[in-house]
Amino acid sequence: MKIAEYIDAMETAGRALAVAAAEAGPDAEVATCPGWRVRDLLRHTSMVHRWATDLVVEARTAYQPDGGETTLDGEELLAHFREGHAALVAALRAAPESLECWTFLPAPSPLTFWARRQAHETTVHRADAESALAAGPGPVEPSVAVDGIDELLFQFHGRDRSRVRTAEPRTLRVRATDTDDVWTVRLSATEPPRTERGDGATGAVDAELVGPADRLYLALWNRLPFDAVTFTGDEEIARVWRETSGVT
Repeated sequence: MKIAEYIDAMETAGRALAVAAAEAGPDAEVATCPGWRVRDLLRHTSMVHRWATDLVVEARTAYQPDGGETTLDGEELLAHFREGHAALVAALRAAPESLECWTFLPAPSPLTFWARRQAHETTVHRADAESALAAGPGPVEPSVAVDGIDELLFQFHGRDRSRVRTAEPRTLRVRATDTDDVWTVRLSATEPPRTERGDGATGAVDAELVGPADRLYLALWNRLPFDAVTFTGDEEIARVWRETSGVT
């Protein structure tokens, strides 16, 4: 995806998040984030958006802590979220491609990093807001979902700090039915997951996760259970992913 596409995806997701939050109300439970209500989700996402905006606008080349979460509630909180989201969209659109600022994952440029990261931050939290509604999380554009699976598997879980480990070597295949994208994820006790694009080794795998790209995206981000798609094979892999793959 291109930078402009990431920003468009973030803008669309943020607007949908606000619509879902307004419909659900601040006290509604967020099913995908046990213990959270919609107000907690709005406060968290507002904080992240403002933190990212400050890093981009001020071109900060070293880590800066976030400014903390607001205590606003109700309509004032929703307006606060919308204001912060719009400011981040504007900041990313105005930033030069030569922007230099702090990042925490590899990327072709800092602007690419922040546009991509906030596109997925906002899309996942849009799903959280929609989980407070009876219909549950809506669809994600396949191109966004595929890119988000790449970010999650190659970058977040490619780091040594990933906690996803299995006692014995195991292989998980993730296969999208609507885009023909395939990821082969190798798990072990001593290293973080190692992911390859494609089927990888032609031999049998220990488990396979199959479904539309957007459902796979939300399942791998633990916003949908694995049985929302098709999971076959070693149930221990599903348990390990569910219990240890959360990103903080």
